Amino acid sequence: MKRYEKFVLEAEKGITFEVSEGTSGELIIRALNIATANVNSTNYVNPPIPEGYKHICGEWNNGFVIERCSDGSQFVWIPVGSLDSNGTLDGEHFSEKFGRRNYRNNEFSDDEFNEALNGELIEQFESVKKYGGFYISRYNISKSSEGKPQSVKGVMPWVNINFDNAKKVASTIEDNEAVKSHLTFGAEYDSVLEWFIKTEVKTLAEIAEDSTEWGNHWNAEYSPGKVVKTGSCEEWCANNIYDFAGNVDEWTQERNESLYRVIRGGFYGNFGYDYPVAYRGYDYPSNPYDNTSFRATLYIK
Repeated sequence: MKRYEKFVLEAEKGITFEVSEGTSGELIIRALNIATANVNSTNYVNPPIPEGYKHICGEWNNGFVIERCSDGSQFVWIPVGSLDSNGTLDGEHFSEKFGRRNYRNNEFSDDEFNEALNGELIEQFESVKKYGGFYISRYNISKSSEGKPQSVKGVMPWVNINFDNAKKVASTIEDNEAVKSHLTFGAEYDSVLEWFIKTEVKTLAEIAEDSTEWGNHWNAEYSPGKVVKTGSCEEWCANNIYDFAGNVDEWTQERNESLYRVIRGGFYGNFGYDYPVAYRGYDYPSNPYDNTSFRATLYIK
């Protein structure tokens, strides 16, 4: 095969190229519309490590994990810049790498799911454009022996907490000049799912009939029938994130008809094919539930 000194890519006006490394060592070249391309998308291959944290395992494309030195809480990098531009921030136009996805048959319109792009979400959106991704807690949030929130392995998830308190607790995990934490938004949750799909994650229940409906880890055969400790089984781990589907439901900041708050993930009693991780449920925000917990996401300033 003849070798060439240069490799030249040409495109019509309005088209740009994104070059990245694939999960199997291949070089990926994507043609993107400039109007929807993230101008800082290449940053996702170099995850920022906030002060007070250290990298402990993984690469950007298979679960880059950082750990907080003070208490061992762990967070996983979501490389949003590597995703396809099929998400939405306004609920109508699906042209964003960071955003919610309509995985399950027009749920946005049928059940009026929504999420306003303001406050913490717009700050996260700008952070994602700058750094190429974001960090989400590796485990469901739990309580330390001192009663403080943490993201660590081998403890019971923090359940019996309503939406309002989950949001308040999540905001206390980090709050300094460099990093701020918050309860996971729907745009963040679906970006994680899109990353699973992009990297062709396979799990116990694998994938439901629609390949975008990533199956629930916990089905009738494998469910323990109760809430268990975080990170109990390595088979319930995808890209270094544990229990993202199953064990407990998870509160998110997405809304339903303005009154209800959306829960995701499914709990131990759900069947994987009926309640894949893409499923959106909802409950009263003021009610605590013994099978509902939450995760925290980091906003890097």
